[in-house]
Amino acid sequence: MKEEENWIEKPFRIHSYSKGELASLYCPTIQQQSAVDKLNEWINAYPGLKENLETIGLRRNSRSYTPAQVRMITEALGEP
Repeated sequence: MKEEENWIEKPFRIHSYSKGELASLYCPTIQQQSAVDKLNEWINAYPGLKENLETIGLRRNSRSYTPAQVRMITEALGEP
């Protein structure tokens, strides 16, 4: 059986993700830190998204996103 026949896309689930984990889902072909940087750029560029995330608890030194934050991000940017 060919490798691509074994590949099945799993549906995206809303749950807690580390910043690196979620960023890597959005940017799977680049290094994790670069993916985090890129996701942060998108969050900052989307009108009001950063501020809305901060109102529900996101801090600069947060290491992960809560399910509510993931939902907010995916509603703004689309699912990875």
